[in-house]
Amino acid sequence: MPTDTDVLVVGAGPTGLALGIDLARRGVAALVVERAPTLFPGSRGKGLQPRTMEVFDDLGVLDAIRAAGGTYPVGMIWQNGRRAGEHRMFDAAEPTEDAPYNEPWMVPQWRTQQILRARLEELGGEVAFDRELVALTRHEDEGGAGTKGGSGEGVVPGVRAEFASGEVVTARYVVAADGGRSTVRRLLGIGMTGETVDPHPTLVADVRISGLDRDNWHVFPPGEADGFLAICPLPGTEDFQLVARFPEGTAPDLTLEGVRKVVAARSHLAPESVTELRWASDFRPRAALADRFRSGRVFLAGDAAHVHSPAGGQGLNTSVQDAYNLGWKLGAVLRDGADPALLDSYEEERRPVAAEVLGLSTRVHRGETRRGEATRQLGLGYRESPLTRETRTDPGTPRAGDRAPDGTVDGVRLFDAFRGPHWTLLALGDAQAPDLGAGIPVVRGPAPGAYGPGLYLVRPDGYIGWAGETAAGLPEYLARFGRC
Repeated sequence: MPTDTDVLVVGAGPTGLALGIDLARRGVAALVVERAPTLFPGSRGKGLQPRTMEVFDDLGVLDAIRAAGGTYPVGMIWQNGRRAGEHRMFDAAEPTEDAPYNEPWMVPQWRTQQILRARLEELGGEVAFDRELVALTRHEDEGGAGTKGGSGEGVVPGVRAEFASGEVVTARYVVAADGGRSTVRRLLGIGMTGETVDPHPTLVADVRISGLDRDNWHVFPPGEADGFLAICPLPGTEDFQLVARFPEGTAPDLTLEGVRKVVAARSHLAPESVTELRWASDFRPRAALADRFRSGRVFLAGDAAHVHSPAGGQGLNTSVQDAYNLGWKLGAVLRDGADPALLDSYEEERRPVAAEVLGLSTRVHRGETRRGEATRQLGLGYRESPLTRETRTDPGTPRAGDRAPDGTVDGVRLFDAFRGPHWTLLALGDAQAPDLGAGIPVVRGPAPGAYGPGLYLVRPDGYIGWAGETAAGLPEYLARFGRC
């Protein structure tokens, strides 16, 4: 394992792996470490929302993700061993030119992580397993032991990380992607504020089961003595994900025999229908938000920063987008010479989004809202961010801070133009584009349906950072990111 690196990423879940990919493609030295001996083995975060599909398009894993998964199956309600009705988990939404991935995509979490790890390794990155973090020592700009500079300038401020194995890694920055029980968050002394969404214990398990078709998500409503049971086929596998809710104060039995008893008691299936138990866990749905997302050179991302109810499929998606937001900013500071103050914008942008999504997850869990447009996460943005500049006097949509929609301009698909770790300038209609250098491609042509005429500078994470009718102020805006 390297003894020094630019960025140490603690945790090899979807958050840590996505961040590792983004840093690797920017030429930033990063090490992803994982406490466990292997990647997470379960299906838990199985729903990928449309915005995350766009992120995966940019990170180069979309084709593999689409091949590994499928659409959400229609729910089938069972009563007394008979099919009693159907329901759809999400409101239907057809793909459009500006939103080509407009429905959730189901992939077991373990498979998503395999795909992300393969991409990370393709880019030259790695994951070091069996690395349990036990201590962090921060050395900020006042000096002290830090990491070796990449061009021989000697010691620079950083963070010293110690592991149970006795190994030590020094890094210029550390990102905690180590889950809801984050060791990094505990070592930093950062609190979490939240609430129990549902006090009832919930069992989640991956099983092999016979006697059910794979075309439906099978739902068994609670009876007088037994709780809710749902069994969902997992695309690309022979597995089903089983979810069962239990009375408050009880402890679910996570063994094969325990799962068989639940299935036999709550459905028309015999115990032996469950032929294999591949993974099991229990939890109590909770919503919590870290009091801070940053402490000096250490950042919190994913479940280390926010814990969601699984309802609505928001947790993993919000987590991946944390990584996507932070990756380009670390790259700008470490490789492009941007002012380190840029990194303050990570918490300023992501904490309000996390708070909004936490509220949405809780409302979905409690049946107060449906899984619809908001859960797709295409409407999330950064209009109030200190990085956002809207210079038009009468802006329409999209505005600076919004997600940059897809579309076609003079034969060029915009998502193709955006793909990669660069900024992109759109010069639409009669708008005149300035020369911003070879590193910022320009797309010129008539405005597609989702856009009006004007100049749109699209950030590396696919949001519009600056918008204007003319280029006045654009070079100055880019200079803060080390781009001009």
